[in-house]
Amino acid sequence: MVTPVDAAAPIRVLLADDQALVRGALAALLDLEPDITVVAQTGNGSEVLPLAREHGAQVALLDIQMPVMDGLQAASLLRSSLPECKVLMVTTFDRPGYLRAAFDAGASGFLVKDTPSAELAAAVRRVHAGDRVVDPKLAAQSLGQGANPLTERECQVLSRAQSGTPVAQIATALFLSVGTVRNHLSSAIGKTGAANRIEAAHVAHGQGWI
Repeated sequence: MVTPVDAAAPIRVLLADDQALVRGALAALLDLEPDITVVAQTGNGSEVLPLAREHGAQVALLDIQMPVMDGLQAASLLRSSLPECKVLMVTTFDRPGYLRAAFDAGASGFLVKDTPSAELAAAVRRVHAGDRVVDPKLAAQSLGQGANPLTERECQVLSRAQSGTPVAQIATALFLSVGTVRNHLSSAIGKTGAANRIEAAHVAHGQGWI
């Protein structure tokens, strides 16, 4: 059953973060605000959409890295299935690549976790009102960098390569030939200016591309 939303009631917020202490601290801070109430919490990205529906969430605060489903995937699901619930990414990963990916996924805001509580509450209100909110420092960094030069396949291959997965296993997991995987890795290495696939994966991860 979906909880009805009263326009005059406090803004209904859902929190998704796999770190229980962080999640609890954010909930405590936001619940101090008279016009904001935390209606649901989860540490699993796959639970975001059903919880948002069940509790009538109006703003979802999502971390990026979570088990089963990350915050970017959860944001994309909310955009397609529950667009009235706005998304504010709140993460420790202050990388320009993640900022671009978050907005591509449908987020309305992006803040880092060391944002002062008053600014976080203000961001919730602005996102709920239909505005966009971006951490100023991260926005400046993003403007100074170009778009992700890697293709989707190159990102997938590098993402698996960064943990040292052998080429043959990457090929099997992605249903590609070993030669095709090697070609994607070679292309990614060239685009990142790296010396090898591990270094290329490190560069791409640092930029927030994978």
